[in-house]
Amino acid sequence: SPQVQPSLPQWLAQPKRVQKRIKDNLCPIRDVPGIHPRLLKKLQMNGIESFFPVQAEVIPAILQSASNGYLMGRGGYRPKDICVSAPTGSGKTLSFVIPIVQVLLDRVVCHVRALVVLPTKELAQQVSKVFNIYTDGTGLKVVLITGQKSFAKEQEMLVQKKVTGYCSLADIVVATPGRLTDHIRETPGFSLAQLRFLIVDEADRMIDDMHQNCLNQIVKAAFQEENDSGSNMFFQRTKPGPITAASSCSPQIPLQKLLFSATLTQDPEKLQQLDLFQPRLFTSVYSEKKTLGDGTETEQETNNKYTLPEGLSQCYVPCDLNSKPLLLLYFMLTMKFTRVLCFTNSREASHRLFLLVQAFGGVTVAEFSSRLPPSERQKTIKEFEQGKIQLLISTDATARGIDVKGVNYVINYDAPQFIRTYVHRVGRTARAGNVGVAFSFVLRIQERRFLRMLRDAGIQDIKKHPVKGNSLKPLVQQYEGALCKLEKTVK
Repeated sequence: SPQVQPSLPQWLAQPKRVQKRIKDNLCPIRDVPGIHPRLLKKLQMNGIESFFPVQAEVIPAILQSASNGYLMGRGGYRPKDICVSAPTGSGKTLSFVIPIVQVLLDRVVCHVRALVVLPTKELAQQVSKVFNIYTDGTGLKVVLITGQKSFAKEQEMLVQKKVTGYCSLADIVVATPGRLTDHIRETPGFSLAQLRFLIVDEADRMIDDMHQNCLNQIVKAAFQEENDSGSNMFFQRTKPGPITAASSCSPQIPLQKLLFSATLTQDPEKLQQLDLFQPRLFTSVYSEKKTLGDGTETEQETNNKYTLPEGLSQCYVPCDLNSKPLLLLYFMLTMKFTRVLCFTNSREASHRLFLLVQAFGGVTVAEFSSRLPPSERQKTIKEFEQGKIQLLISTDATARGIDVKGVNYVINYDAPQFIRTYVHRVGRTARAGNVGVAFSFVLRIQERRFLRMLRDAGIQDIKKHPVKGNSLKPLVQQYEGALCKLEKTVK
């Protein structure tokens, strides 16, 4: 039967292309329609005379989606969510700062209307600085919450208790995920019920396991009943659903999501989790077609060449989903691999695989996961370096940047989706001039894409390393036993 190719949703497959070459495609700020004279003046005072291509496309799109003020989208419809995939340094921050400040310029009552979530304190500080420049003199209040001040101090910056109830001291909140969830849970009167814009910057990092929960909590808080502060029930919003007579009679503040990232487009499943509404994607991350002398086109990703350690050999093993655990056991037990660092794509997958190998027996295995406290992790690394642990199963999040000595093999149990992840993983072995081997388990449905990803990045020397079904047969019976054992433990 023909293989089913995963199909991309239309908005991902046909994004709005933004010119990649920034320098040749600058747009004078006065040529971008709809920007408030006040903000034009501010831009000029800050030495900005023209917008980058991304800014020239995205600013009008956000302004348009709020052209009826922030109560409704265009023509009374709910505004579409917006995703922007553009390299760092292409001006993403101004792309949302300018339109958000403009939409909120006429606000009368102070409520949290815009919330920007960023993965690190440094990024959050940068963004709040830019917001401060453009809100200066407008009466709009920007509050930064990243845990650099005490929790109580941040609470004082966010809300004020009055006789009539709580009132917000912030129109725009810039935050890191952990601290934000603490305030959602523990700060009385901190309300997102009037939130109009949720901006997720560095979205690919934010969607990873760790912070997905944070995003869910924000959305939950945005649609929560407000009762204590006696706010106007007329504006109570309901979770968006089908349009009915009842749902269209009271104006709702729509919650619009704006996602920005340097690498957003590749993984539709991840984006699915964000529950986006009729999203529009703007992207400048795409391969440029170069025409060769003979008239044929080649695709070339500029500046995408990676250097890998010299002593590294790379192989990939075509396989199907069910044989992946058997392959790992085959390499460990039959081929007697030692000091293996094995990568999966999620904490759940890591944990499951760890339990499975443990149930099978015969391999000293440990998991290296953000579930574990740092002290545990240090201990595990030490035991691995001493050779007491032969197989260390990890996610990318935990292993990012760590230097583990003496890794002989890296096994990509789940093939990485992005080239930077691949480079980062296989670079854990063959360090400091030593030799090392990287094996990637690649499902047949992924094979073409995986090889193309490496080829586009200029990585040529990866060898196909098929493992015959017969070699796995001796492991099957014991493996099925281990699976049964695992099912029982899980229950």
